[in-house]
Amino acid sequence: MLQQTTVPAVKSYFERFTALWPTVNDLAAAPEDLILKEWAGLGYYARARNLYKCACAVTKEYGGIFPDTEDELIQLPGIGPYSAAAITSIAYNKQATVVDGNVERIVSRLAALEEPLPQSKKTIKELAVHLYQDIGPRASDMPQALMDLGSMICTPKSPTCGLCPISQYCKARKSGDQEKYPVKSKKAPKPTRIGEVYWLETSSGEILVEKRLNDRMLGGMMALPGSNWDNNASQEEEALSSITHVKNWEECGKIKHVFTHFTLILTVRKAGISKKNLILNKNQHLVSIKDIGDLGFPSLYKKVSNMILTFDSSGNRNE
Repeated sequence: MLQQTTVPAVKSYFERFTALWPTVNDLAAAPEDLILKEWAGLGYYARARNLYKCACAVTKEYGGIFPDTEDELIQLPGIGPYSAAAITSIAYNKQATVVDGNVERIVSRLAALEEPLPQSKKTIKELAVHLYQDIGPRASDMPQALMDLGSMICTPKSPTCGLCPISQYCKARKSGDQEKYPVKSKKAPKPTRIGEVYWLETSSGEILVEKRLNDRMLGGMMALPGSNWDNNASQEEEALSSITHVKNWEECGKIKHVFTHFTLILTVRKAGISKKNLILNKNQHLVSIKDIGDLGFPSLYKKVSNMILTFDSSGNRNE
């Protein structure tokens, strides 16, 4: 949960998850749809799917006990080099080179590394090995100490070098240019994608919703039908086949949503339809408007439903 998300945002989710599924075996036995629903709002939904796959693998292949070596851990779904090293060191007290953003910053400043991130990740890992060598029986202390050093002293802005226990070895401090490091490559401008999303309502107050297929963005999540904003044209044709005959669309406004690699702007359209004229695809069904909040919509579709629910028939927002 803490990959790509802040501690304050994660806290309530973590508490709810561990209350619902206190062991990895419990998580593996849970329906994936329920896990995705409880994850809604945290974003990066591939993490939730990998969490479930990982729990299933640990339960099936290791009897519910996580392996204790980097080589085995990195084979599990959703566990990369950082997580494998962190689990090996912190959970099992074994020597491993753990490199998170804090350690990247510390190493970059110690060496005054001019090579920019992310290209310098390999070099940083090679240099960080020296920090972890011959730690001894308290191997788990070192990565946590470095993380604390980076988060509280060797901070991105205004580092408190006078309190740093290793400042005498820091080339960046000697040059007086600490905030320059780590050097970062210039980011390419974030592209904008344009699309449409559809709110189709029956006379009895039901809404057409669908479960997005796993190979699409927000895969496995409940959603509203829409155009091909995630560039999966093969699935768009099927998703929209149920509403192509609808003609009385009313434009309600636009929604802006920022993803990691692009900004999305969706035009929100609303229409009414008789149930007898509605064709449902296999991943679509109707849900009562009053139950819309229980679907576990991701943030994008919460924005859309909030817009619609404050939109009156005259085209004005309800105050």
